[in-house]
This record gives sequence, structure tokens and C-alpha cells, in this order.
Amino acid sequence: MSDTNLDPTPATDNFDNEDENVSLEDLGFEFTEEALPDDHKSGFVAVVGRPNVGKSTLMNAFLQQKLAIVTPRPQTTRTRQLGIITKDDHQIIFMDTPGLMKPRHKLDEFMVETAVEALDDADIILWLVDASEPVGPGDQDIATQLKALDKNKPIILAINKIDTLNFDEVIPTTEAYRALLPEAKWLVFSAQANRGTDELYELLLDHLPLGPRYYPADQITDTYIRDIAAEMIREQLLLQLNDEIPYGTAVTVTEFKERENGVIYINATIYVERDNHKKIVIGHKGKKLRQLGAAARQEIEELVNTRVYLELWVKAAPKWRRKEDALRRFGYAKE
Repeated sequence: MSDTNLDPTPATDNFDNEDENVSLEDLGFEFTEEALPDDHKSGFVAVVGRPNVGKSTLMNAFLQQKLAIVTPRPQTTRTRQLGIITKDDHQIIFMDTPGLMKPRHKLDEFMVETAVEALDDADIILWLVDASEPVGPGDQDIATQLKALDKNKPIILAINKIDTLNFDEVIPTTEAYRALLPEAKWLVFSAQANRGTDELYELLLDHLPLGPRYYPADQITDTYIRDIAAEMIREQLLLQLNDEIPYGTAVTVTEFKERENGVIYINATIYVERDNHKKIVIGHKGKKLRQLGAAARQEIEELVNTRVYLELWVKAAPKWRRKEDALRRFGYAKE
């Protein structure tokens, strides 16, 4: 893909270069804008909740495409990721966020700050809770945060994993979560089983304000493909490694390019916090690293719809989750 060079040469010879009011149309550029209906709706939906309540699973279900990585482990999501759905009469932008929790180190602080910022930026708050777990202090803390928001900002309580409950558990579980925020609209559903997601989407549309399109109709996220690829590699670390090792890993893509034969070449580095963790990630004679790479490559190929050559390296970055310079290098820091 080559860059386009726009020549700013004036369209007419009598153009005054000192004129501060000149428009791009004066320079000879033409613009067309798709006409939208007067009742067009648009807005940002912050998908928030404790870790591992199904936020990423729900966004993928809405998009009918895997953008956000999903694992059974908590704290899988580390950054905000947009999922954009555009229809003729609306554009809804989901903000998948890290789980709200009590931070233990600087990486956790970044994740919590990212989720809290989404609350302020959103037009609608979609609060996900896990019906398979009893109400806990984390849910109560989130309810307190939501009560402090602008009273005019709609909050929808979405009780996920309802399919894991016995029939006689549904009502008491639902009432326990509703009691945390009685004024919120609510709905029970299952993101994993894709039950009740259509009803939840319609409920969100009912509260979506009138507005323009913020993104082109064919754009589905604001995340670069190379960054999604890095996340898909980290997803396999979470799925295939045990204990605390996956939480201390970070992945950076140092090279991402399409070769002449159409194959995407990706060179990526996995960082771990201890030297002895390198041996575990690599495995005996490189077996574990090959398994991780093969699984990640398959996920990435489905994303880019072409063959991928993935080259992985493993390096140690001691205590990187507690160091601001390392967090910034790995993309876990605010500008």
C-alpha cells in the first residue's frame, strides 16, 4: 500500500497564499457526504464490569467477528478497544474495557484508568455482571462509581451467563444485582450462548441519542491490525500457560508486512518478567513456542484472510508491570 501525495497547488492562478480563510474546496478538492436520515442515531457505549464477566465475548457477538481476545482468565483485556457497527439509520460504537478492580501495580492502574475514562466518554453505560457469581464487593464498588455519574447518562444493567443458573436461582440472582442500582434498566442474557443479545442491542438503540456518523461505514475498529495480531499471540499465552506467567507477559510486533506472494510476515517478541519464565514459554526444544505460534497464526489468518508467516522471539523484561518506561514501550501508558 503506497501513501498518497496531495499536491496543495491552488486551483486558480489568482489565489492569495496569505488568505487564512481558504478552504480545501478552493484548492480544487471535491468532497461528497452520504446523506443520513434526520432521525439517524449514533453514540459510544462503554462496556464495563468486573474482570471476566464477558465484555469481550459480547462485543464479538455484536460484531459477528472476533476482534477482542477472549479467555477464561480474568484481566484478559488490557486496553480500550472499539467495535463499530454501522447501519443505515444508526452507528453504535462499543468500547470494550479492562475489568474494574483494585490495582496491584502500575499496569493495573493503567487498566483501571482506561475503564474509568470510558465511563466519562460514553453516551450509554452498559454494565455487565456475572450471574454465575454472587454479588461481591467489586460489584458494589462499581455501583457506587456509576451512581456518581451524570444522572442523565443511561445505564443498562446486563446480567450475563444467565444460562448457567438453575430455574429457581434466576429470580434471586437477578434481584440481588438489580438492588445495586435500582434505577438502571436491566436485562438478562447469555453472550456465550448468544441468547438475549438481540434484545440487548435493541435496548441500547432505544437509548442511543441522535447524531452523525463518527467513523466511515466500513470501519469496524480503531485498532491497527498489527496490534490485534499482538493480542492474539498474548491470547494463546493466556490459554496455554499456567499459573501467573501469562499475566506477566507482553507482546510487541516489530515487523508486519505483506510479501510479494501475498503472505503476511509478522515478527513479534514475547516479553516475560523473569529469565526462568523464558524456558517455560519456549518449552523443550522450542515445542511450546511452536504450539503457541501455530495457534496464534491460525487466529491471525482468519482475521486477515490470507496466509501468515509468524516469527516469535522471547525476551525477559524484569518487573515490567511496575515500570513506567516499560509500560510506555509496550503501549500501556497514557499520552
